[in-house]
This record gives sequence, structure tokens and C-alpha cells, in this order.
Amino acid sequence: MKLQQLRYLCEVANQGLNLSKAAEALHTSQPGISKQISLLEEELGVDIFVRNGKRVVKITPPGQAILEIAERILRDAKNLKQVGQEFTNEASGSLTIATTHTQARYALPPAIKHFTARYPKVRLVLRQGNPTQISELVTSGEADIAIATEAIGSFRELVMLPCYQWNHCVITPPRHPLLKLEKLTLEAIVEHPIITYDFAFTGRSKINQAFGSKELIPNVVLTAIDADVIKTYVELGLGIGILAQMAFDPKRDKHLRAIDASHLFEPSTTRIGITRNSYLRGYVYDFIGIFAPHLNRAVITAAMEGHT
Repeated sequence: MKLQQLRYLCEVANQGLNLSKAAEALHTSQPGISKQISLLEEELGVDIFVRNGKRVVKITPPGQAILEIAERILRDAKNLKQVGQEFTNEASGSLTIATTHTQARYALPPAIKHFTARYPKVRLVLRQGNPTQISELVTSGEADIAIATEAIGSFRELVMLPCYQWNHCVITPPRHPLLKLEKLTLEAIVEHPIITYDFAFTGRSKINQAFGSKELIPNVVLTAIDADVIKTYVELGLGIGILAQMAFDPKRDKHLRAIDASHLFEPSTTRIGITRNSYLRGYVYDFIGIFAPHLNRAVITAAMEGHT
């Protein structure tokens, strides 16, 4: 049994059982992957995949168990390398952060600026996607940490570290009728076309819950994956926007106005997700502490060990 065989196995699973895509991702040939997986099956005495001709169509029950163990072995192999690098080259390496547009654009810049000044030899990589995509990047080992609000909590493989709470605001063009109200209400909002986040993003579930609790049906005319797009179309007069408060900057968004909506929508919590049993370099602990100062090394370690 070789680590290479386990990598091939896990990549085939990650690529939706597509051998061609797995070969491309691993910079090798499809026949080479097929041969190594067949050798692994022969050694273990079980079929890992169900095949239809040359196509892999399903993972067998023993294959599922083998895949889970293979993923753990590969994580541990990565941990061993991380330990060696920590003690031989403690101030250099790489840190890949998987996050959403809102976090990357509005929440992360101060922390990243501070971190890169402290660790100039650490290569920092940002991978953007929706919360489900970025969580999968971490569980597959393609990213070190995930930072998001929605969906990330549904991944049991990840340890959840709450960072901060935030709420939404409603944005409008200047002189919009909503600006004249003494207090914003959901009933007033549903009288207008709404532009807000896509269902998988940034507190959208809180928005849906608020309208649903009053049996109101919002007229959502456009959804987007980032706040800048929402603001662009509000400026064009297509509707009012509902977005994260942190995404509105009065100095930059001079052609828009914001109305506090914290009394209408429950607060959302941004979390950091880390794979269980992973070994974190010292600078990863430092980055988390810079982004969320209450998450010191002791708190992170306790959470990763399964303590409250």
C-alpha cells in the first residue's frame, strides 16, 4: 500500500468518480490511476468502486470505509510534514484561506495586512466560493481554514470557531420613500423589489426566516453572490438591497443610503472552520488570533480536542 494510491483514491472521489478529471488534477494519466487503484483493491481483497465497463459509477460500502481511512492517513501525512516545517522553518510556509466574497472584501483585509507584515515569508492564498464550496476545500485538504457564515456549521468534519456576529442593513438610492419612515418594517420592505444574496450566502437564511415568521413574501427580483453586485443594481434603480452592514461604507457608497435593519433580522455568526485532528502551524494560530482576538491558542486547541 502506498500513499500515492490513497491520493489517487481520494481524488477520484473528490472529482465525482470522474477518472479523467482526477488524472488532470493529479497531473498523471487515467490508466495509471486505474492501475494503482486496482492494485490497492487486490491488496485489500475488496472492490472499492463499482464499475460499468471502464467507468466508475459508485463507491462500494467497504470502499466508503476505506476512503474515510485513506483521508485520515493523508491528513496525518500532511500533519507530519507540518510538524517538520514548524521546527525547521517556523516563519515561512503557506496559508490557504477559503472564504466568501463578503468576508474577503470587507472583513479580512485588516487581518491580512497585519498578518503579512508579521509573516512576510508566508505565502497567503485566498480561495473564494459559497460556504458549501469553501467547507469542501478544507475537508479535502485544499485549504487550511474556512471563513464563512452559512452552511459551514453543517460539516461535521470541521471544528467550528465563532468569530463575531453581524447584522443586515437595507440600502436604497437617495430620496427613497423608505428613508422617510421613522422605523423600518418588514411590511414596508415587501412593498418594493428586493435585491439580495443568493440562497447559499451571507445570512440569507436569517432574511428568509424573518419574512416567513410574518407570512410575508418578499419580491426578490435579483440575487447575487457578493455585495458589490447588489449595490450596483440598487444604484441602477432596480430595487432596494438587503446586505451585510459591514458591506456598506458611506465614504465609498456615496450614491446610496443605508437603513439599519438589526431589529428585523436575527444576527448572523461568522465562523472559522478547521479540519478535526489537523496540525496547525504556529502562524495559523496567530492569523486566527488576529482575525478573532478571543480565539487564542488554548481555546482553539480545546475546541479541536472536542472540549467546549
